[in-house]
Amino acid sequence: MAVELSDPISIRLPRDVLAAVEQVAKTADRSRSWVLVHALRRYLMTEGADILAVVEGRAQIANGDAHDMDDVLDDIERIIRKPADVA
Repeated sequence: MAVELSDPISIRLPRDVLAAVEQVAKTADRSRSWVLVHALRRYLMTEGADILAVVEGRAQIANGDAHDMDDVLDDIERIIRKPADVA
């Protein structure tokens, strides 16, 4: 499956980071671009996704799409204390 690529971009890296990227690329027989794309994808799936989730959550709260924590805890208590239906 072909991956659609962007136009080339320029980036300045600290020398130690570039040295590590080059070492990994050489060891894994991959290009520097491959290593950087792989690292960026992992970042975007973890910390990047967390950042976006916080922004989305703040927008939901600003739009009134939120629940009071005390109400949520009360609902949980009711669910826990509800007698199990006997079949």
